[in-house]
Amino acid sequence: MRVLSGIQPTGNLHLGNYLGAIRNWVKMQDDMDADSQCFFFLADMHSITVHEERAQRLKNVREMAAALIAAGIDPDRSVLFNQARVPAHAELCWLLNGTARIGWLNRMTQFKDKAGKNREGASVGLFVYPVLQAADVLLYQATHVPVGEDQKQHLELTRDIAIKFNTDMGVDLFTLPDPIIPKETARIMSLRDGAAKMSKSDPSDMSRINLTDDDDMIASKIRKAKTDPEPLPDNFADLAGRPEASNLVGIFAAMTGDNADAVCARFAGQGFGAFKPALAEVLVETLRPIRQRFEALKNDDVALDAILLKGAAKAAAAAEPTLRGAYAALGLMR
Repeated sequence: MRVLSGIQPTGNLHLGNYLGAIRNWVKMQDDMDADSQCFFFLADMHSITVHEERAQRLKNVREMAAALIAAGIDPDRSVLFNQARVPAHAELCWLLNGTARIGWLNRMTQFKDKAGKNREGASVGLFVYPVLQAADVLLYQATHVPVGEDQKQHLELTRDIAIKFNTDMGVDLFTLPDPIIPKETARIMSLRDGAAKMSKSDPSDMSRINLTDDDDMIASKIRKAKTDPEPLPDNFADLAGRPEASNLVGIFAAMTGDNADAVCARFAGQGFGAFKPALAEVLVETLRPIRQRFEALKNDDVALDAILLKGAAKAAAAAEPTLRGAYAALGLMR
């Protein structure tokens, strides 16, 4: 079993990233047997579809590496690296551009969402973004890829590209990856709008819990989180139509490992004046050690670069046979 997943280094991780993806990465890493391996990468090549100053991009890569390590990713047990240090990603992407079809890419809903009404002004990189994602996965012969609802379509495209390449070239080069959809993936919403996902792009910092927030800031954000005046029911189903209340109960359940019905039963009949302090305490106690490890790591550029270089060397070695096989299959080398 070989698991691969990536994350764009676009600023601090928040609670939605942690509960929705990173915590599951750590669990997969910890559950791996001796014959299996996890590859986790910082998608800095994907990040160039959005303009960013050079110094900021370098800073983001290092800080994201520090945050992942602080959250529990162990560079000695998993392969942790950034894309740009492994040129095979870009090389295989170009080779796969000969296999991918414009019609397939035209169906990608994320491009439509991100480009909006200005499709003609969007970068070519944003349009072919899914082909680079396919290269990311196929390069390492990944057997499994953790995906959320918004990434299922991209993994299906990856499989289509792999099948067409293998068939057209008469080879059995690329492994067809299967999705991992964690049963306990939490969908964390904004603290200001229960209908919107928690996001680092939200202009209001009060909408999210950053993993860098200190104890007082976390408590303040939960205290000011949008709710309603009704008490909590004794079961989660009765929170239908109360998105902000459902979100806070879901966060409590995700942080404690309880199910949402048990959380409701515990606080049944009580208002948010009682619930919010309890939620804040759970968040503070869980996130404090992550924040402390992050603070200790984030400014150590030498140590972080050494970790990423070591991971890139492992990744490049793992990728080399596949890249060589793709060149050979295309008749570009013997």
